[in-house]
Amino acid sequence: MAHALNPSPEAPAVSGSSQPNLESPEVWQARADLAACFRMAARYGLEEGICNHFSALVPGYDDLFIVNPYGYAFRELTASKLLICDLHGNVVAGEGQPEATAFFIHARIHKRIPRARAAFHTHMPYATALSMTEGDPLIFAGQTSLKFYGRTAFDRDYNGLALDERAGDRIAAAAGDADIVFLKNHGVMVLGPNIAEAWDDLYYLERAAQAQVLALSTGREVLPVDPAVAAVAYRQMREGDPESARLHLASVRRTLDAEQPDYAH
Repeated sequence: MAHALNPSPEAPAVSGSSQPNLESPEVWQARADLAACFRMAARYGLEEGICNHFSALVPGYDDLFIVNPYGYAFRELTASKLLICDLHGNVVAGEGQPEATAFFIHARIHKRIPRARAAFHTHMPYATALSMTEGDPLIFAGQTSLKFYGRTAFDRDYNGLALDERAGDRIAAAAGDADIVFLKNHGVMVLGPNIAEAWDDLYYLERAAQAQVLALSTGREVLPVDPAVAAVAYRQMREGDPESARLHLASVRRTLDAEQPDYAH
């Protein structure tokens, strides 16, 4: 399933004179926040083996991103185990390499969609199940799903593992202005302006998908919310999303501080 990355010999190396400052408090905060997301995603069963990946641009940089190393389950990750890579596949900080599909998807997403300061990719079960069905994945029948009303896109062109830049470019093109990209027969990609909002969307997307799957399992017709009402509810939710997301991630970190404090090491 997962593949090691073999960086291109043509990838330009980072010279000693241009080494970035990766020891600032802001960079460590981003590492710890991302590590917290990995740990809580594992607790909620949102990951699949060692195949899924989260990334975030390094604060202050548009060409460096933090990502999980190949070979680790989410529950094993800590802030110091995360890698910092450039967009050419060079590891600038950390031990190991990113998983191949992680690099080819996330590097291209961050390069082509500057607003995506964070990009979370999972095969979380309920959202992935909806990517396998006929028609658009979300029906927008439940309140939680309305958080994503008008914010989703669908990459319908699954053609195997993302083992070259073309796959990342295709996903980036499919995303357009959307924050959520359902990947046909594959999983989901969540794009956010920061780690907190990407985490918040990932969590609630799976909850919305779970509710829809359960509703469909009754065999009864699932009725979407009236579009006018859905639009109003969407605006209401989005007005408070940045602060709600910040508080959501803070609550995750408090929980982990009490129960798994090594995540921040």
